[in-house]
Amino acid sequence: MKSTTLSCLARERVLGREPRASEVTAQEVWAARRRSLEALGALATLGTAPLRTVAALRAAPSGAPGALGTAPPGVAGVAAGLTAGLTAGLGANGVSAASLRAPPGTGLARLEAAPSASSTIEKPTAHQDVTTYNNFYEFGTDKEDPALYAKSLRTRPWSVRVEGEVARPQTFDIEQLLKLAPLEERIYRMRCVEGWSMVIPWIGYPLSEVLRRVEPRSQAKFVEFVTLADRQQMPGLRSSVIQWPYTEGLRIDEAMHPLTLMCVGLYGEVLANQNGAPVRLVVPWKYGFKSAKSLVSIRLVEKQPLTSWMRSAPQEYGFFSNVNPEVAHPRWSQATERRIGEDGLLSRKRKTLMFNGYAEQVATLYAGMDLRKFY
Repeated sequence: MKSTTLSCLARERVLGREPRASEVTAQEVWAARRRSLEALGALATLGTAPLRTVAALRAAPSGAPGALGTAPPGVAGVAAGLTAGLTAGLGANGVSAASLRAPPGTGLARLEAAPSASSTIEKPTAHQDVTTYNNFYEFGTDKEDPALYAKSLRTRPWSVRVEGEVARPQTFDIEQLLKLAPLEERIYRMRCVEGWSMVIPWIGYPLSEVLRRVEPRSQAKFVEFVTLADRQQMPGLRSSVIQWPYTEGLRIDEAMHPLTLMCVGLYGEVLANQNGAPVRLVVPWKYGFKSAKSLVSIRLVEKQPLTSWMRSAPQEYGFFSNVNPEVAHPRWSQATERRIGEDGLLSRKRKTLMFNGYAEQVATLYAGMDLRKFY
């Protein structure tokens, strides 16, 4: 994307001041960052290649389609570029690798995940903000409630039942889910319907990895997600703000899309309870409430499911709930957003992007649809 503004350093010189040494990025760091970004740019030109991790490319047998030894021109260079960036202390998106890790002392198990070309190059939101500013009504309706009260959530043992219009219904325990497919670190934008946003380094793999194992039948047109509702563990269930358990839904093609994530971690660790432990959904082009937390059941169904917010406030929340700056919420505009940790309350809000910036990947899913009607 072209910028119409001067770079920070150029602007300082125009104002008659030479940049201070602390404002200049070290050449070796700048060069490594550029190699990482160029590598991701090369990936973007290879069709479906961006959805494969470098680890997967390396793991492919020599001579197999997609193996580094037989990859199309440029793929081997992608791996080298990503490796160079990581060696210099940078993540695959060109930001500090340290910013993608939780601080010491969380007590949560570490997860190893390969960098993903599906990641944004935007600066991740601080771990402190991501884990203390949450919507998780099962633990209360205030933003700080989940971090305060989700300690009561027991995430072991845990299982997710996948059933419905499938040939092979299965129950997966959490240990199976952690090993079901290679884990990727995907840095996604997250846009809340309330008008704020974050950038979060999730860990998981495409939901399609789970769904294809149960062999969906042709009647499976939609996928319903059901979350835990346990009054002993979740004090927020005393509230009648919505009907419990919390349920969400996707069209089958949305659920099978490579960006739709079965998420088991963030910031290099398993999910914190307040972020939807131990397993949740992440759909980056939709408003955050579509990404159901603490999943216990996934049902493939023929008819569109009635989701929790459609049941509670159908005039405000539709089934699709795609991020759309052109369609206002009945009570506020969706044209702009405030990035948590970056945009102050008094600063100008940033413009919201269509499909939260993922239009190039997902717009074809809605070709010909009236997005004002199917909001």
